[in-house]
Amino acid sequence: QVQLVESGGGLVQAGGSLRLSCVGSGRTFRLYAMGWFRQAPGKVREFVASITWSGSNTDYADSVKGRFTISRDNAKNTVYLQMNSLKFEDTAVYYCYALATAFGYATRNYWGRGTQVTVSS
Repeated sequence: QVQLVESGGGLVQAGGSLRLSCVGSGRTFRLYAMGWFRQAPGKVREFVASITWSGSNTDYADSVKGRFTISRDNAKNTVYLQMNSLKFEDTAVYYCYALATAFGYATRNYWGRGTQVTVSS
């Protein structure tokens, strides 16, 4: 199947920046899209951003438009989330996901284990 590993989380002051990375790996798979969700304490998981693997169409939650930028590196099966002008309310665990077809399996979403982003006010 597909394994996703996130990195780049940490503690940052409000107004600062972080860049998250997520690498996909597996025996044989095809990616259709990758992106990010986040979940703050006591809240439901919410969509942050996504990017298609061909065409590079992007989509963002209204709350992050103009501050976050999603990009990808096809050769590395990696998606990035550049987060600028971070706010306290961006504090959450950020989860990477991938819509992919692994050899022998149906197309489905795969999830990483998450990386913590903490923004101090």
